[in-house]
Amino acid sequence: MAFDATLETTSSGIAKITLSGELDGSTAGAFKDKVQEAAAANPKRLVLLMQDLEFMASAGLRVLIFSKQKMGPSVDIYMVGVQELVLDTIKKTGFDQSVYILDEYDADQIENL
Repeated sequence: MAFDATLETTSSGIAKITLSGELDGSTAGAFKDKVQEAAAANPKRLVLLMQDLEFMASAGLRVLIFSKQKMGPSVDIYMVGVQELVLDTIKKTGFDQSVYILDEYDADQIENL
């Protein structure tokens, strides 16, 4: 399955990137571009909608780490709907300690924190 990343920013300062397909070395650049575009908007929070992301290689993990660094310590990152295979990789690296992992997106919960 092809990879796709789309960015949506809200008036309340939330940047949402929807990821789908397979995130690997050949597609990580597209994800990184969306992270940089999101960071340029100076969001309060970054939400990664990952329910349709089927696979993530180490290149995807590097972009996740980059996103944490690029956004800075004041921007919380939420990972929503992470599939088990991808979540296992995130937990093995300990990156789950740096983000919030949610089963589903709740705009009221995220936007009103």
